[in-house]
Amino acid sequence: MVVKRRSKKGTLNPDIPSKELKLALNAAGSRMKDLNKRVLTPEALLLAFVELEQVAAYKLLKELLKARGHRWDRFTGEVSGLAHERVAVDVEFDWVTDKDQPISLSDELLIVLDEALTLAQARDEVYAGTEHALVGMTDPKVSTNRLLKRYGLTQHALLETLADMAVARSATTTDHVALARQGEITPVYFRDELLRDLIGLLTLATDRHVILVGPHGVGKRTLVYSLALLIAEGKGPAGLKSVIEINEEALLDNAKRSVQSGVRRAKDGVLFVPHIARFFGGFRADFPEAAGKELQKAFFSPDDEVVIIGTATEAEFTERLEPSSAVSGHAHALRVESTSIDQTAAILDVLKPRFEADYGLTIAAESLAETARLAGRYLTTAPLPASAVQLLHRACATVKMSAQSDLTIKPGIPADQTLDAEDVMVTVSQITGIPVNRLGAEERARYAHMVEHLRRRIIGQDAAVLAVSRAVKTARVGLKDPKRPIGSFFFLGPTGVGKTELAKALAEFMFGTEDSMTVLDMTEYQEENAVNRLIGSPPGYVGYEAGGQLTDKVASMPYSVVLFDEVEKAHPRVLDVLLQIMEEGRLTDGKGRTVSFSETVIILTSNVGSQYLGDPSLSSAFAQDAAEQKLKQHFRPEFLNRLDDIIFFNTLSQDDLRQILDLLLKKEEKLAAGRGLKLVVADGARTWLLQQNQHPEWGARPLRRILQKHIREPLADWLLKEDPPQGSTVHVTVKGENLTFEKKRNRKRPE
Repeated sequence: MVVKRRSKKGTLNPDIPSKELKLALNAAGSRMKDLNKRVLTPEALLLAFVELEQVAAYKLLKELLKARGHRWDRFTGEVSGLAHERVAVDVEFDWVTDKDQPISLSDELLIVLDEALTLAQARDEVYAGTEHALVGMTDPKVSTNRLLKRYGLTQHALLETLADMAVARSATTTDHVALARQGEITPVYFRDELLRDLIGLLTLATDRHVILVGPHGVGKRTLVYSLALLIAEGKGPAGLKSVIEINEEALLDNAKRSVQSGVRRAKDGVLFVPHIARFFGGFRADFPEAAGKELQKAFFSPDDEVVIIGTATEAEFTERLEPSSAVSGHAHALRVESTSIDQTAAILDVLKPRFEADYGLTIAAESLAETARLAGRYLTTAPLPASAVQLLHRACATVKMSAQSDLTIKPGIPADQTLDAEDVMVTVSQITGIPVNRLGAEERARYAHMVEHLRRRIIGQDAAVLAVSRAVKTARVGLKDPKRPIGSFFFLGPTGVGKTELAKALAEFMFGTEDSMTVLDMTEYQEENAVNRLIGSPPGYVGYEAGGQLTDKVASMPYSVVLFDEVEKAHPRVLDVLLQIMEEGRLTDGKGRTVSFSETVIILTSNVGSQYLGDPSLSSAFAQDAAEQKLKQHFRPEFLNRLDDIIFFNTLSQDDLRQILDLLLKKEEKLAAGRGLKLVVADGARTWLLQQNQHPEWGARPLRRILQKHIREPLADWLLKEDPPQGSTVHVTVKGENLTFEKKRNRKRPE
């Protein structure tokens, strides 16, 4: 809505009319323009009321005319006739439409709007609505008075009906029970156990106020809609007639008056206040103190004539609501948890008809269970059912777009108007970046061969590979606490034996890429305040906006491997954070957001006790026992007991190092292939490279530097000098005490 000032006359304040009244004014203005009338009259606005079925004035007229036995079509015909005949010339104000076109308002229409505003203010409404304007049309100074009076639509009759009639939506509030009776509430899934608990609290003799506590997206609002449906069916708590919610736009415009209006309308019913913590917290409150005081008064209302149901997160409840005597002394906290996979699938089934109508497609029944499963596993930044509902929206939009543009989102399968489980799988892959084959039926076969896959990269650590594979496979078939991480492992052993490499291999195997690994060097977290770097600083502290290095990473990439390197060097408070992750599978960051670690693999590495594990004179059993005893001296028992396994890494033998060198050389061969060359390293050259390792006690770590020094750097110099053509083979051999590079041009065989 655009407001303009004119030199000769004023412009109606656009903050006076409600959205409905603005809609009606614009509709009436368009009608008058079509009829070549330059002034908007009360008759034209009344015509808009009888043509707009969604506005409150239409419902009010319908109700009264039906009660008095009048025909609707006769009444609307007379209204239309008057609107076409009426001509007004006295003009003082303009109304500027949403198309930036000014419409002149007659003096009589200004009287209507002034009366509407007075009535709205008397009823503590923030805006003047269509129902208020209809009452204003009965003013004796307004031309519509005669027509309305002839049909028995007097000011007294309208006000009386308005008071008695359950108006679902006013300019300031919405009554969800009235909406339910009119069939305008979207069907919801009834969480019977939670509803029983809620109704039990609402049935108490006193202090019946309830705060629904839980993360955003767990269904707190839907629980209240379920209550409204029960009340509409006569099955709700005795004495509660309505569920009133204050409209957000009204709160932003005039919070105090909106709360007053909501409390008044909610008498003998429920005042539903989403995000109720916004009214509490003193200077931290989002709304003015006066609005907060009005709401807090309602908590002390005599005989609980107004019952308040609010929603809040756990952090909001603890920090803002519990300290308030209004809440702590008169309200009960009811925790609302995430739905289960089965419950989520049932919720999606209830919503299915709406999705099919909105997107114009058919949703296969099996896709709902798959949506719930994949959302619960991979989209953990939001809880169920919210993440599943969001995923279904994305999947439907993707299929709709595919069908409309003749694109194909499933290779080899034509686009159609049916959403199936594979469409959901592809959508998850698009959101998360995890390859589709990591999500489907192939997954079981992959995990069955997990050991063989990891052994291709991890040399000489069969026991470690077996231990990790066993724990991960157990978690993947569902035999683990769903709230805890997939696995929590302590990798113990000398440097360079494959601890980090196994973590990388695990990330690649489980999540499709080594990039799905977060590495935190614990040497950087030796101070007590380092905890804030992990989870983020609290509000008001330096670094608050930066977030937590751990929590932000996992929130954005919940399906990942998290590696805490050299964990023995971390401050004890940091270890407490790790303890919470392993035990509860979640952390609350500095902003009060709960971050789930249930789809992560937690790996801790340490060199503690490595002097025993690297001593060839000790038996394996004795070395591991000695290392474990050393470990117990550094870490508390409750910390070590939360681990799924302590995995010992062996010292690498010469044969192991030879196999690792072969793997590293394959990478060098790929680099050369990218240049169009074939690199062949002779066995003698490989042996020579191993002999350059002056520190076998450092495991495989020196091998990378040896290849850099003796293969990659000399090869680069040789290529610059020789400039071999594409397709050449470069042989690496030993001559004397050094490696040499020789080229051989590959010749095509005659056809």
